[in-house]
Amino acid sequence: MRDSIGTRGRGKAGYAVVVLLLGLLAPGVGAARVAASPPPALAQFDAHVERVREAFDVPGVAVAIIRDGEVVLQRGYGVRDLETEAPVDEHTLFAIASNTKAFTSASLSMLADEGKLDMRDRVVDHLPWFRMSDPYITREMRIRDLLAHRSGLALGAGDLLYWPGTDLSTEEVARRLRHVPIEGGFRERYAYDNILFGVAQLVVEAASGQSYREFLDQRILQPLGMQGTRFNSDFLQPGDNVATGYSKADFETLVPAPLMSWGNVSGAGGMYSSVHDLTQWVRMHLDGGEFERSHGGTARLFSEERQRAMWSVLTPIPVGEPSSIPALAAAQADFRGYGEGWHLSDYRGEKMVWHTGGWPGFYSRITMVPERGLGIIVLTSAEVSGAFNAVTMQALDALLDAPPTDWVAAYTEAAANRAGEAESDWQAHLAARDAGSRPSLPVADYAGTYRDPWYGDVQVENAKGGLRIAFSHTPSLRGSLSHWQHDTFIVRWDERWLNADAFITFSLDVDGAIREARMEAISPMTDFSFDFHHLRLQPAKGDDPG
Repeated sequence: MRDSIGTRGRGKAGYAVVVLLLGLLAPGVGAARVAASPPPALAQFDAHVERVREAFDVPGVAVAIIRDGEVVLQRGYGVRDLETEAPVDEHTLFAIASNTKAFTSASLSMLADEGKLDMRDRVVDHLPWFRMSDPYITREMRIRDLLAHRSGLALGAGDLLYWPGTDLSTEEVARRLRHVPIEGGFRERYAYDNILFGVAQLVVEAASGQSYREFLDQRILQPLGMQGTRFNSDFLQPGDNVATGYSKADFETLVPAPLMSWGNVSGAGGMYSSVHDLTQWVRMHLDGGEFERSHGGTARLFSEERQRAMWSVLTPIPVGEPSSIPALAAAQADFRGYGEGWHLSDYRGEKMVWHTGGWPGFYSRITMVPERGLGIIVLTSAEVSGAFNAVTMQALDALLDAPPTDWVAAYTEAAANRAGEAESDWQAHLAARDAGSRPSLPVADYAGTYRDPWYGDVQVENAKGGLRIAFSHTPSLRGSLSHWQHDTFIVRWDERWLNADAFITFSLDVDGAIREARMEAISPMTDFSFDFHHLRLQPAKGDDPG
């Protein structure tokens, strides 16, 4: 590959100057080559997407497919809002959630190419105040570790610090990591987290001297011509062609999801983009970091060496038992792993690089098959993974000339199985319940302020009509308590789109005073980012030290 302004053979310092100039001068990539019509293999693709929308109750979908540098399909399906019925098109913005993580990874790679950091640097070399709850992990945590889900944190640990939206700053969230418990060995196993991508964002800021938003805008979005992409929902502009996201309240009724902005963990999620803009992003990756400049010639966002590292397995992921659903069992990967902000696996002997994103009202998936020059982008305005998976797999099969599979039926069955398992779990709770039991204390005695070391304060109030609960940093986490059995209550959140009702159990000391309260989500279908089970709530003494 070449760079028209001559970076070949230069050291890091020369490369840094070139990349900086690109960020300041390049107005964007050349226009993507768009096919006049989809290839014959995609002749039935539109009908398939419409079938997906109907089967999974998805108001809007946008899809783009790139093959050998050409955009062979780029269009919208359905509506971006059920009230206005305005149609989705290739420019409609969707929240891309954790697909933001690859932008954070790319940002660090760019800074590494410039010599402003080394991916093997200790995090404390760039953020001296950084602390995990284990001193060894604090000392040994490297920048690459922030991107690989192998820190020893449990799945979703600490997510309540920003999910749903909180009033904490990015640095406040990161500083509270010193209290989040470690549940695994360092670099021992895969456990997905978001919070360390917020730390990675702070490393980008420390090394670049820019805010993360400025870095993304000036160094990635502008050079790639992604003018429609927004940093998060706070930066949506009047007149933007943006989809409304939809949740199923109580897992049943489709309702508009409120806008959410991860302004305090932006490196993990929050961006809004369109399939039109994301084709520029995917084309650049498929071209090894190189892109065409709008005024002629080519340039490079990051080095080929860095891309190989991003797409190399850092954290192996065990391959589970085959699905009981034949189509899904046949599609099971032979290997799985996580690199730097990307999932890595295989399908029909082809290496895949991919990521998904989940957000209130939005699910998305970006998939690449590098050896085939193939990229697939699927954005949806509903919280159902079966939809983006069914669309992605149909596109893969069509362009890899694979035998036909009814992916809609397969993922519909998988969703039904999951719902059935959740119902069985609830029935087991009902069977074990001692419905005639009573609380150990008068209900009013459960009221008070409870404090968790990493989250902070949670208030339980004896309000008119019964006990109420409120998380001090999280406006959406307000709800009512109803007695379940003994000293366990059910928390039913006021905002039903959360789908996160929880048990809260109070334990007493030998004198009958409340020692601690613990929580856990009722349904196994609740998003893992509602990490109530990591809270250790004790009666508060004095002010929250933060």
